[in-house]
Amino acid sequence: MAMKPFASSADLGVKEQTLEVLAEGVYALTAEGDPNVGAIEGEDFLVCFEALATPAAARRWLARLREHTDKPVRYLVLSHYHAVRVLGASAFDAEIVVSSEQTRALITERGRQDWESEFGRMPRLFEQPESIPGLTWPTLTFRDRLTIDLGGDRGELVLQFHGRGHTEGDIVAWLPGPEIVFAGDLVESQAALYTGDAFHFDWAAGTLDSVKTLRARQLVGGRGAIARGRDAVDAAIEQTRDFLLTMQRTVGAAHRSGGSLKDAFTATHEALAPKYGQWPIFEHCLPFDVQRLWDEFDGVERPVIWTAERDRQVWNELQS
Repeated sequence: MAMKPFASSADLGVKEQTLEVLAEGVYALTAEGDPNVGAIEGEDFLVCFEALATPAAARRWLARLREHTDKPVRYLVLSHYHAVRVLGASAFDAEIVVSSEQTRALITERGRQDWESEFGRMPRLFEQPESIPGLTWPTLTFRDRLTIDLGGDRGELVLQFHGRGHTEGDIVAWLPGPEIVFAGDLVESQAALYTGDAFHFDWAAGTLDSVKTLRARQLVGGRGAIARGRDAVDAAIEQTRDFLLTMQRTVGAAHRSGGSLKDAFTATHEALAPKYGQWPIFEHCLPFDVQRLWDEFDGVERPVIWTAERDRQVWNELQS
């Protein structure tokens, strides 16, 4: 079998971006499976959620947002440390860049390697890469929960760590009034999961359970369509859980039986492809997903750092 093009290196087509107004002063931009971003209006400021991969890409999103509001960005919230979510931060001119303490530590530990890795995997997302001034550093961090008063009668925005999942430090942004959650990559709606830096067992159990207790009426996941209505939100959460549990079953069976990493990948691909194979970035993600879960079964507690070299090694072993 011929080897597939590396990760998303052959995905060069333009994706249609759609700005949606979820409630008064609450916005989301989706793009056919590319990373989603959002914004929430305070009384006289904005909170933006996620930063995209480059300042050039972020400026295009901000231009769309400025058709609705000219309020300055006070807070830029980063759900986690991955390069395609954070390296566009300088375009926002935010007073405060917020993340979990865990995410800031991960940027210190592996931010540079992740930048090089993701640039190789997803070159199309790195529009004008020369516009990136360097790693993005949060200026305000918290461990479990941070509340932002939006002013006037707009209520509060709650930023919360629900447990280890997609990474060691993911947070979500919860608007109790309109019952909207920006879940980052902890939940995907009609998009495949990237789990190469994940904690599969925590994520599929307590972390998703905790997010589900919010009982959101709208959910913006890291990629894919916006889930509207509690049934759709619950379906997105359970789709995410099903993907993780299916991986646990297939990779675990291969590991316990003395099979190889390639055996685990083949079985997992066969199990997931009928339901998820046509969704964005499925083929891109799965080798890295399986490698990380295999490592967990080997007792590797924290994810091994992905480098451009390791990316190619795993891809060549599994997607050939």
